Amino acid sequence: MAKTDEFDEELADFVRRVAELKAARSVSTAELPAVLDAALFELDHVAGKLWPQPPRGEATGTGAGPSRNAVAERHEQQLLRAVFQRLPLPVALVDREAVVRRLNFAATTFTGVRAGYATGRPMTGFLAHADRAAFRSQVAAVARGEGDRGLTVHLQQNPHAPVRTVLTGLRPGTERRTTVLAILQPADDATVRPASARPAAPVPDLGETTRHAALTDLLDAMTRELLGGPVGDPAELLRRAAHVLHGRFADWVVADKGAADLERTEVLGADDEAVRDIAAQDPASSPLVVEAARGGAPTLLVRPEDLRALGDDASGAPVLVRADVTSLLCVPLIPAPGEPVQGVLTLFRSAGRLAFSMAEAKTLDMMARHIALAMRK
Repeated sequence: MAKTDEFDEELADFVRRVAELKAARSVSTAELPAVLDAALFELDHVAGKLWPQPPRGEATGTGAGPSRNAVAERHEQQLLRAVFQRLPLPVALVDREAVVRRLNFAATTFTGVRAGYATGRPMTGFLAHADRAAFRSQVAAVARGEGDRGLTVHLQQNPHAPVRTVLTGLRPGTERRTTVLAILQPADDATVRPASARPAAPVPDLGETTRHAALTDLLDAMTRELLGGPVGDPAELLRRAAHVLHGRFADWVVADKGAADLERTEVLGADDEAVRDIAAQDPASSPLVVEAARGGAPTLLVRPEDLRALGDDASGAPVLVRADVTSLLCVPLIPAPGEPVQGVLTLFRSAGRLAFSMAEAKTLDMMARHIALAMRK
């Protein structure tokens, strides 16, 4: 039954990858060739491997015991782990579904993602939306034993710098399944500074102080806007609040008024065509917005994995892909606990900008209460 179970898992994984490819159709024309290549690989895979009937299960024996001394084998594994961590090149070990199993020191420096955070999460979450489906398909092909692959991807934190990725299959120890080793290098510079080359002590800077001052200025601007806004016109107050947040705090701002009957009041973003399509979306089709309108807690997502967490826009494309979202905040506008929701604010940040922090989420939650109080007058 082992081979039958493996076939079922492979088929389920193929269905998930096809869903990702469908979601990637809305990327720009320049990025479509990578998606098309991935789709062709998947077609070749389903025609050659998944179309025949699954093989019948075969009895598996326990096999002979380990030929090496257990202590020596354990020492060798420790040595290999140490070598993996100290490799000067950024290296990640992922499974057939592109979920990170290990990330070495150089890779944490190169990607800007801590190893503890990355482990157990899909590596596609660290990549630009346009590259995710192609990366998943290539990883799956290598895990199936179809040979090494190479492709160029872009990290969310630096989307303008191409990263050359080499994928090769490994069978660590006595594991039954093949895992994939991903080696990352800048496409325009093969030299990667090793993690050990970092300065021993961080150079002090005023970044945290500057961010705190920026949040204070934002609170001041929002307070002045709400105090000077019209009384008895909650939609206009919500629009004014959205304009305060747009640009200086978020790349995109989506404002929805009401709770039971949500009404899209304002959409501010960088792409006029995408703004029109997102503005035409029915807020009731956006799961996160509906949850917030029902009195849910504020939501902070960094590198969201569910591409349809905010539904599809009027063109049928996932909102998260259309706006190139790398982090988002969705907060209900509630004057005080137990009172009715006045509306929902959803903020996006796109590639190239730092993700929303917990401190920023706390600040927006405070402003949301002030906006709700002003709308209730």
